Amino acid sequence: MAFQRVAIVGLGLIGSSIARAVGERLPHVAVTGHDASAEVRTLARELGLCDTIADDAAAAAVDADLVILAVPVGRMADAAASIAPGLKAGAIISDVGSSKAGVADALAKALPDHIVIPAHPVAGTENSGPAAGFATLFDSRWCIVTPGAGAPGEAVAAVTGFWQALGARVETMDAAHHDMVLAVTSHLPHLIAYTIVGTASELEEVTESEVIKYSAGGFRDFTRIAASDPVMWRDVFLANKEAVLATLQRFNEDLTALQQAIRRGDGAKLEDWFTRTRAIRRSIIEQGQDDAAPDFGRKH
Repeated sequence: MAFQRVAIVGLGLIGSSIARAVGERLPHVAVTGHDASAEVRTLARELGLCDTIADDAAAAAVDADLVILAVPVGRMADAAASIAPGLKAGAIISDVGSSKAGVADALAKALPDHIVIPAHPVAGTENSGPAAGFATLFDSRWCIVTPGAGAPGEAVAAVTGFWQALGARVETMDAAHHDMVLAVTSHLPHLIAYTIVGTASELEEVTESEVIKYSAGGFRDFTRIAASDPVMWRDVFLANKEAVLATLQRFNEDLTALQQAIRRGDGAKLEDWFTRTRAIRRSIIEQGQDDAAPDFGRKH
């Protein structure tokens, strides 16, 4: 199953990066784009993101073999309903949402007569908008495909091949398992970052600007994460709340254990914990998921 025409609904960081990647790596594929924001559509035209920018979601989906919904997970159901009138028989609908079980249910209910193959490219930056995208965003990054039990194998293979063509490594996973894994690796870290930066903002008033002035690398990295799209992350936490709350409970228990170790002067406990977590960082680098450059490759 080869895609000849792809429609992208939502032209933010991920959607615009998909459009750029398709243009570079799959030049034979026609790309139609749409965004609910007229301002974004205008900018997308100026940037030349797609062959065609449609003012209507259904119009963007007309004749598309693959329609990708690149909108916040809280808007997936509405986006699916908006493309329904334009879908042709046999079209595959996918998405890029960071939570999968709820999205799969929403898309299945909105498009009961169509093939839905949810996916999640685990890639991104703290920036947003059509100008923030770039064609190499998915290079050597994982894209997790979470097809339902009855999904046609040919359609799953087609979506897998599409993401591989854009440079991603693809893994197939159960949606509920995906949500638990991402709660640990992505959602909880973002929640912690938002919390720490918010706390520092309150302390900033107490310390008369010294928190920001003397911010060290660790705090700067938290601010980078906390600069992510607030609407997208609001929807992620609400959509994946069960897995996030379960992971947060475990985190609170571990944090309490470390708090007790500090209070009791238990240096062995702290050193053991820090040694284990240091090894995890090295494993991430060994698997090519980050760069070992000093100070995260910052240019000074």
